[in-house]
Amino acid sequence: MTRFLLALVLTATLAGCGFHLRNKLMLPADTAAVQVVSTAPYSELVKLLRRGLQASGAQIADSDSTGPAAQLQVLSERWGDLPIAIDAQGRAQEYSLRYAVIFIFRREDGSELVPQQVIELSRDYVSPPTDATGTTTEREILADELRREMSASIMRRIDSVVRAELEHGRAPAKPGTAPVEPPAATPAPPTSTTPTPAVPADVPQGH
Repeated sequence: MTRFLLALVLTATLAGCGFHLRNKLMLPADTAAVQVVSTAPYSELVKLLRRGLQASGAQIADSDSTGPAAQLQVLSERWGDLPIAIDAQGRAQEYSLRYAVIFIFRREDGSELVPQQVIELSRDYVSPPTDATGTTTEREILADELRREMSASIMRRIDSVVRAELEHGRAPAKPGTAPVEPPAATPAPPTSTTPTPAVPADVPQGH
């Protein structure tokens, strides 16, 4: 049973590796480069974010670079295992793996482009009390999958915010996309106030 579940998880993981944005990531036109910073600089999520941003067309700045750069800050990464099913002896046998990340994206001048927000993802997995080795392997596979999905979700958030500002004409996108101006409203024709003349009644003719 455990091998079958692991096979399903591996299949889902491989299917999820090909994620990419439909178009290149939209960034403000004045963005020279992007730094990805975190309280855990060597975390796998930071590496995935750097690779994803670079693959989507963004220039990545080194963490120790002193030049102008926007900053994608990963403020927190939290993991948790929530029991969701127990066996006849009251032992947990199924869990929900939770992964929550708080991040913020700042422009080069320090102003917020994407305000601080949290993304939480979860996956369920079976953990038979008598098969700890298989459970550990399955959990590690799910954790890798969640990191990849988290990286993709963060980039989608950034992209959607920039595109929304572009549509409202507030932030030209890189490379120099002109903001979309909403069409001017067509003035309604003036309403006539001239009274309509009364229609005379038919006059009967004499014989």
